[in-house]
Amino acid sequence: MMREPYTVPTPGLPERVTVYEVGPRDGLQNEAAIVPVEVKAELIGRLAAAGLTTIEATSLVHPKWVPQLADAEQLLGAMPRRAGVRYPVLVPNERGLDRALALGVTDIAIFGSATETFAQRNLNRSVAGQMEMFAPVVARARQEGMRVRGYLSMCYGDPWEGPTPIERTVAVGRDLLALGCDELSLGDTTGVATPGHVAALLDAFAACDVGPGRLAVHFHDTYGQALANTLAALQRGITVVDASTGGLGGCPFAESATGNLATEDLVWMLHGLGVQTGVDLAALVETGAWMAARLGRPSPSRVVQALSGK
Repeated sequence: MMREPYTVPTPGLPERVTVYEVGPRDGLQNEAAIVPVEVKAELIGRLAAAGLTTIEATSLVHPKWVPQLADAEQLLGAMPRRAGVRYPVLVPNERGLDRALALGVTDIAIFGSATETFAQRNLNRSVAGQMEMFAPVVARARQEGMRVRGYLSMCYGDPWEGPTPIERTVAVGRDLLALGCDELSLGDTTGVATPGHVAALLDAFAACDVGPGRLAVHFHDTYGQALANTLAALQRGITVVDASTGGLGGCPFAESATGNLATEDLVWMLHGLGVQTGVDLAALVETGAWMAARLGRPSPSRVVQALSGK
């Protein structure tokens, strides 16, 4: 069995891509059974050892809303840290930022919506209201020297509102960047995007002077389109791609959101295209299989299935 893909460098793609690992936060947040903090800490350590340089560790959200992440403070104190690796933390509001500052966090993310319905369901605010909530968070974080990422969900479609107009996604995304976010991650929260839609959205951002250097992509594989969508984004110059080890994930506030793009599947494709990641695929697959065993079910990642014999 082939353990690595045959590499055929492909013209027009970035030379290197940063894999933004979201497994410990976005991947685990929807798990019904509480994952022990020791397992989460080991997962983060394994991912760093495999060569991932950005690993989103947890979220400082109220435990009532996401019980799986109620151990955030404990995890941040227990997890191993590797030089050169960033460990961003999602913060929902100023209270979350206060906690992040007290814990010595240096990288944070905020999570907004392109649609009104999801903004209300996820944040209990309108799209305009979420910006009012985020503004002081981003301003204070920047004053403290933090790096700030903005997530924008429902960029392609919303299960309650249908397809999201491209101009709306661009308008809300530009508003998040204008607050002072260093990077904007465009989320296909329910996995409805297709490659043409991805290209059109990125072209629309470019037409408003928001180039690929300020954007990342975040795909869910609900309809099996995540890798194809990623390739379309790479062809538009995107160099930061979100993924979750083992394809774990979902959204507790959108039932139709299934697993994220699997990190292992992404790395296999990137290496086959001749795109550098700095990630050790074998170590990554071992981690995906290990985590699946901890959760008591097979990994949905096709690469993990193929290379671990499961």
